[in-house]
Amino acid sequence: MIHLKSVSVAYQSKTALSDITLHITPGQKLALIGHSGSGKSSLLKLLYEKLQQQSKSCTFIAQDYALVKHLCVFHNVYMGQLGRQPTWYNILNLIKPLAKPVTDVSEILKQLQLNDKIFEPVSQLSGGQQQRVAIARALMHASPTLLADEPISSLDEVQSHWVMELLCSRFESMIFSLHDVDLALKFCDRIIGLDQGKIVTDDFSKNLNRTELLKLYAE
Repeated sequence: MIHLKSVSVAYQSKTALSDITLHITPGQKLALIGHSGSGKSSLLKLLYEKLQQQSKSCTFIAQDYALVKHLCVFHNVYMGQLGRQPTWYNILNLIKPLAKPVTDVSEILKQLQLNDKIFEPVSQLSGGQQQRVAIARALMHASPTLLADEPISSLDEVQSHWVMELLCSRFESMIFSLHDVDLALKFCDRIIGLDQGKIVTDDFSKNLNRTELLKLYAE
């Protein structure tokens, strides 16, 4: 699926990633872990760009959710399928949502306990609700591969677990940036640890120790 060999990335002369060599095969559920500034988001963005060059069959959940705040939940989630519909159909649903798209969006929102918010402006939702809208949009996109930058950061412990279970059941391949080591070990079969833009750990979850992984968060 993705192969990187000795890749480095810099922004405004500051190194974000250094000498990254990485091979990711289809079907993996992979977590990127490390403290803030370790290079997780930069690596995730790079991997997404590589996948976009190969194929359009992937979706991305941004850390800031990338929602259109003045539009309602329905329209934000519907955007996940814009590329599958003709322009006239998309415009029509922007003006007056049709029955089938409303049903399709409602079914996804039910899974995220947001169905009662379908026609509320996103700007009126809490941070956790907005994050779930971004997840709903990714589910609407229905691609086989998901990349997500801290997709559960605004959710509580219970919500985080059932959202991770939902995502794992819906996407064949996943690459997450996560701060929660326990969730990474439970839901991902491979973990990559980053520190100062370099890969310092790369192994199957079953071979890794929680205590050792937590050291990656030491400043």
